[in-house]
Amino acid sequence: MSRARSGWLLPVSIVMALLLGLLPLPGLLQPLRPYWLALVVAYWVIEAPDSAGLGFAVIVGLVADLMFGTLLGEQALRLVIMAFILQRFRARLRFFPLSQQALAIGGLLVNDRIVTTAVHLALGEPTLPWQYWWAPLLGMLLWPPLFLLMDALRQGRGRRG
Repeated sequence: MSRARSGWLLPVSIVMALLLGLLPLPGLLQPLRPYWLALVVAYWVIEAPDSAGLGFAVIVGLVADLMFGTLLGEQALRLVIMAFILQRFRARLRFFPLSQQALAIGGLLVNDRIVTTAVHLALGEPTLPWQYWWAPLLGMLLWPPLFLLMDALRQGRGRRG
């Protein structure tokens, strides 16, 4: 597929992930909010490494920091760490079945929570309550349908004509 035909999907998917991160949730569901931005960035790092690398992760993370009002650079750091690990293991990860990819993404999302906790502890800020550790599990469960949806859109499957 030509880059022009699929070029819209990357920015639109990032904007959608940012909007899903801003979507208000009831207090009870707030800890279960998956890190949508990490899932979308992970997809692009795995499937389009020429378009999405470490610089991409930094820029997206800084935009997210500004939009979410978090410490400037925190999400950039989290996304760069994830993108670096994904780049390192991309060749193997691409050939895993989706269930094994989901486990790897779940591990990366747990690692993201550890990085977040370390940053908050280093700055003397309160850490997230234990309920927030359920979000990586939900992100892991959402990986297969998100991956299949993004892949279908990127490759133009499902179009008639």
